[in-house]
Amino acid sequence: MEYITLANGYQLPMLGYGTLHIPPKQTKECVLKAFEAGYRLIDTAASYQN
Repeated sequence: MEYITLANGYQLPMLGYGTLHIPPKQTKECVLKAFEAGYRLIDTAASYQN
């Protein structure tokens, strides 16, 4: 996975997993599978309601 280094020295993955279109009942399972696949940046927002 490629990373970008932020001004504070932290590294952020260049690729993230978005949850916008995942049905609420499937979100937990999908995010766990994303972690298993190597994702470390999970894009979530309270407004997604999942």
